Amino acid sequence: MKKSVSVIGAGVAGLASACRLQCAGYEVTLYEKEAMAGGKMNRIQQDGYQFDLGPTIVMMPELYREVFEMCGVDPDDYIPMQRLDPMYSVFFEGERDEHYEISSDLIKLTKTLEQFGEEDAQGFFKYIQEIYSRFVVAKEHFLQKPFRKPSDFYNLSVLRQGLKLKTFDNADTFISKYIKNERLKQMISFQTLYIGVSPYSGPSLYTMIPMIEFLYGVWFIKGGMYTLAQSLERLFLEKGGTVRYNSSVDEIVIESGQAKGIQVNGKFIPSDFVMCNADFPYAMKNLVAEPKAKGKYTDKKIDNMKYSCSCFLMYLGMDKKYEEVPNAHNFIFNEELEQNLNDIFSGKRLDTASFYVYIGSKLDPSLAPEGKDGLYVLVPVSDKSVSQYEWNDETIQHYRNNILGALEKVKGFENVKQEIVSESYMTPPDFERRFNAYNGATFGLQPTLAQSNHLRPQSKATHCENLYFTGSSTHPGAGVPIVLLSARIATEELLHDDKGILFHTR
Repeated sequence: MKKSVSVIGAGVAGLASACRLQCAGYEVTLYEKEAMAGGKMNRIQQDGYQFDLGPTIVMMPELYREVFEMCGVDPDDYIPMQRLDPMYSVFFEGERDEHYEISSDLIKLTKTLEQFGEEDAQGFFKYIQEIYSRFVVAKEHFLQKPFRKPSDFYNLSVLRQGLKLKTFDNADTFISKYIKNERLKQMISFQTLYIGVSPYSGPSLYTMIPMIEFLYGVWFIKGGMYTLAQSLERLFLEKGGTVRYNSSVDEIVIESGQAKGIQVNGKFIPSDFVMCNADFPYAMKNLVAEPKAKGKYTDKKIDNMKYSCSCFLMYLGMDKKYEEVPNAHNFIFNEELEQNLNDIFSGKRLDTASFYVYIGSKLDPSLAPEGKDGLYVLVPVSDKSVSQYEWNDETIQHYRNNILGALEKVKGFENVKQEIVSESYMTPPDFERRFNAYNGATFGLQPTLAQSNHLRPQSKATHCENLYFTGSSTHPGAGVPIVLLSARIATEELLHDDKGILFHTR
């Protein structure tokens, strides 16, 4: 008889874990409180426009493909991808006619870099060489392996490798060793915001994120990122899995130090294993009631941990095509980026901001009515644990008007306010309410040194058997590719405990 697994939450890590476990021979049931799969990888549909709710940029496509390959199917039949070149455009506020197109093609990239001077172009390649060597170490010894006990980290071999990561300076300080031009530094370091941490405080290792873009490229999945969530759901169902939507889990039922199942809408559902994709801080405070099973993650500990930034998102249906705007991915920088980021992480409301504009309908016209485009606008903002202001209609209009005012200064968007025919928003309280993102922190726990690797919540529960965690607040961290790694680690941990299977990542 097959052993049963209850998976809590149909975010991307929950879906990937469910697929892996179903294909490994378990009887898996997925419980999701919303009416559709995806979690933050969801879809907004309004007035004929379709928007990815959260993630939009595909990096490290081999990790996306891996789940499908593990289940014996061709990824191209589920998530058809195209490589983007250029990857994105960078604009600096106030310079209407000037922008930079960033390519992962070495010849094109070098020509762009040389606009900042040959010395900085040379420095860029030194940065790439240094961070690539660290990336190889991180990938082999840290990102793909669990740390279920202290000795998995505190041993001579791992500590020796850890020293090679040189994690004690921040991203901006590290890049400043190689590049002096402030604009070029911003164009490289801002990607730490993909995982919700500032380049002015986040460990230098996270400058591997732009390196991954430059060396491996940026991709697009036909239909947008939500296609991945839909395709994982489809794969799971094709392999015999069961999904229960509109099913909010009340509690992970723990008896005598073992997870025995879950409680859904007041009803106990037994299972041999529980895989929790609910945000780890939320799960520990709200789903794990047994004090001993919490281990060190008491309510007080959860409240004292550091959280990533949140996001304010605008989904704008427009009455035109933006032919003058060359790329789908666009970053608009304010010259005061450092001050902006310091204000975000200290809880201040922004009057000026750097932000991101994504036009998915440039890549797939079916995402908007014929002859029109939809604009997805993302602004990093404070999470609720530090925010010194409330999210209300006045706050929304403040950000909306300031961001659209800045966008009007960018070539191609001069009349953007008058061109809006449909709009909706996501705010930090929305992330908290809809996705149980603790403090509305879009990317979960911040990846500080004190909350990374062995110091980050791990896949296997420390004080409870048969309970596993996956998602952005667990090791190895946030971002879609890394969350897919967390699903791999979590399922391998379960298989190791149940069947004694040893994996190369251990």
